[in-house]
Amino acid sequence: MASETQVEAEIEDSKAPLLEHLIELRNRLIRSVAALLVAFFICFYFAGDIFDFLAAPLAEQLASREGARMIFTDMTEVFFTQVKVAFFAALFFSFPFMANEMWKFIAPGLYKNEKQAFLPFLVMTPVLFFLGGSLVYYILMPVAWQFFLSFETVGGAGVLPIQLEAKVNEYLSLVMKLIFAFGLSFELPLVLTLLARAGMVTADGLADKRKYSIVMAFVAAAILTPPDPLSQISLAVPIILLYEISILSVRYIERKRAKAQAADGADGGPEGDDPDDTPDSGPDVDSGGEETVEETDFNLDR
Repeated sequence: MASETQVEAEIEDSKAPLLEHLIELRNRLIRSVAALLVAFFICFYFAGDIFDFLAAPLAEQLASREGARMIFTDMTEVFFTQVKVAFFAALFFSFPFMANEMWKFIAPGLYKNEKQAFLPFLVMTPVLFFLGGSLVYYILMPVAWQFFLSFETVGGAGVLPIQLEAKVNEYLSLVMKLIFAFGLSFELPLVLTLLARAGMVTADGLADKRKYSIVMAFVAAAILTPPDPLSQISLAVPIILLYEISILSVRYIERKRAKAQAADGADGGPEGDDPDDTPDSGPDVDSGGEETVEETDFNLDR
């Protein structure tokens, strides 16, 4: 009764008129957009440095080449490339603030157990995305750029050399595509675990669909990465591993839920089996039997 009363009190405390909710939503959206704009202008000031950081893996591969450079063929190409760099960086850096605003808006409408279940997912979302992007930047990109540059030719008599002249906007598009592909794929355990908490998926169901998930991993890798086997395998293999981690995570959620249900059943069991609450007819029958026998003996004596 105390827990039910506490839940009802939480619901009553979180009630507010619809207009008040809309005003609060508007204010939080304004603060989120303002934070994004502030981060954008700051990142635009450092857009050149951020682009140099993204181009560092390629620069390391071309360090031994004399006169290596990147080109642009449109007057506005470099400017809009820096705008894209600034926007993506601002979105990344301002996401914690925007997520906090979203949490403050929806948290009053959640129960305590729902808050405890949802908050870790909100915190882990940028962390897993950052891990996926780091895998691309520090592991995949150096290997991939070395592989692509191996197709260059020196040339000779009657043969023209084939050398890379990377365009600024095309390089940025490729890098951001890889970062977003890996970053989003690393959210797979988070999504499946959340679906498991909602009761929409089970560990056994995911395990039964393992062969289909492997096929879908390679299909997604073929769509999200450049059309070369190295990039596709580099994305497909982590997705398959993350799928297996998701199965383990969902299984852990199911075991935890089963233990909680068993504990609830154990707490409720003794109350229903309490001897004081359940009528016991044994002694009455015996006493009644004894009285019947005594009455019969008395009648025989008479």
